[in-house]
Amino acid sequence: MTARDASAFQTSWSDFLELAKHSSVQHAIPVLLEAPGLTLDLSDQRLNPAVVEYAQRLLQERNFDALRECLLSGGQANPTERRAAWHTALREPAPATEVALERQRMNDFVRAADSERRWRNIVHIGIGGSDWGVRLAISAFGYQGTWRNVRFVANIDGHAMQGGLAGLDPRETLIVLASKSFTTSETLQNGLRAVEWLQAAGIPDPYQHVVAVTARPEVAQAWGVPAAHVFQLWDWVGGRFSIWSSVGLTVALAVGTDVVAGMHAGAAAMDVHFAQAPLADNAPVQMALAGIINRSVLGYGSLNIAPYDFRLAQLVPYIQQLEMESLGKSVGNDGETLTVATGPAVWGMPGTDAQHTFFQWLHQGSDGAPVDFIVCQEADHGWPEHHRSLLANCLAQREALLQGKDYDTALAECLAEGMPPEQARELARHRVHPGGRPSSLIVLPRLTAYSLGSLLALYEHKVFVQSVVWGINPFDQWGVEYGKVLAKGILRELAGDTGASAGSAAASAAVPKHDASTAYWVKAFADSLNGRNGS
Repeated sequence: MTARDASAFQTSWSDFLELAKHSSVQHAIPVLLEAPGLTLDLSDQRLNPAVVEYAQRLLQERNFDALRECLLSGGQANPTERRAAWHTALREPAPATEVALERQRMNDFVRAADSERRWRNIVHIGIGGSDWGVRLAISAFGYQGTWRNVRFVANIDGHAMQGGLAGLDPRETLIVLASKSFTTSETLQNGLRAVEWLQAAGIPDPYQHVVAVTARPEVAQAWGVPAAHVFQLWDWVGGRFSIWSSVGLTVALAVGTDVVAGMHAGAAAMDVHFAQAPLADNAPVQMALAGIINRSVLGYGSLNIAPYDFRLAQLVPYIQQLEMESLGKSVGNDGETLTVATGPAVWGMPGTDAQHTFFQWLHQGSDGAPVDFIVCQEADHGWPEHHRSLLANCLAQREALLQGKDYDTALAECLAEGMPPEQARELARHRVHPGGRPSSLIVLPRLTAYSLGSLLALYEHKVFVQSVVWGINPFDQWGVEYGKVLAKGILRELAGDTGASAGSAAASAAVPKHDASTAYWVKAFADSLNGRNGS
């Protein structure tokens, strides 16, 4: 963007902020957007026609069409790392040859294992994007159990590994190591413990019980994994989009290759919608605009995810990583510090549990937060009264957040309950709800692999649109990398190697001198770990 273009954009951005600030929720008719696998209701957001029209102009000035095409065609969408972010290629109905071959290899592996009734137990070892999507898919479609027992180990805490292996028969256990770089410390350390566990059980060739999914197959093979058990990732697939790759192997083993295929189909359909639907009818675009208004105009610092479906409990951390790792930036693509608030904190849990945990804060807290309500119109169990209650709670909470309750209404309720006037006037103040709090409602006809895939792609593209407007790169995560550098140095100190340098000159320069508290605890922990009394 040239200086002249940037100046024009700043003017448009300021005008957009002013217009959105003075807009209000449209109550006359529902604002519904139909997309593959779901309906998006934005009636409780500040997206009146004038705001939407102006936002489209803003997107044009941000070169949105070209950037979207770059993303979907495998261009260099990730400028700081100079590579594509082409996860959409993994779910195309007729993908590129290399993707199709890897998909076929995965399916063949699963079919062979199923036909032989092998691998009664699976221990999936990965972290972040190599973990959350797999957990989500299996909890969504394997909540009643499968004939395979799946355990997840992500954390470096040894208790996680200990619990992941406890009670399993090593002879019937497959270890799945998912790491794009195959250098992830948590994954490799846990993988070593798993191999040692297999060896201790007398497994003749423990690596025949290990599968790796990585963008560096040669490293996995050098580590010991047989070539036939190594499945390819690619450098152009970001970690938080790994579920569309062979990382889904554990999903296929647990709940079937048809689930993986269905998720791919739903996501691919949403990709087409995102690419082709007019901006005013484009679900990811409009959802993104609502989020931008909530964060940059109304000043909400967080976004609550409230799936009213027990099976979608793992959706919250999945979206949390997607949004916060992508949009947790304060520097624009031009290298300048941003002057507007960007990605919100994302949090939540399923309803109705959430109503008994933090909805009090959502309704009457001083800050509040926008809420994404997600619900299935039809259930897959046989108790309709339960589903009626679930739907009623979802709609009621959303309506209460928007409408609120003024003092006069609260007073009338108190008086109607027979309270003395003085007591009613006092209690009514505590029953006031401010209202006007924004939310979105996402309705899936029912929870299927197709609708879940569509839902995940909806959020992916929403995040991308927000990154375009805010002018940030949603595909790098340098903030995570810095902590890893510091951890390596501290790890050496905890091992007693206090004189070791950080390695290269560049690495040494990146490591600051410890602050007093960190220095104290490094010494205290090192003394404890190395059998010294610290005196």
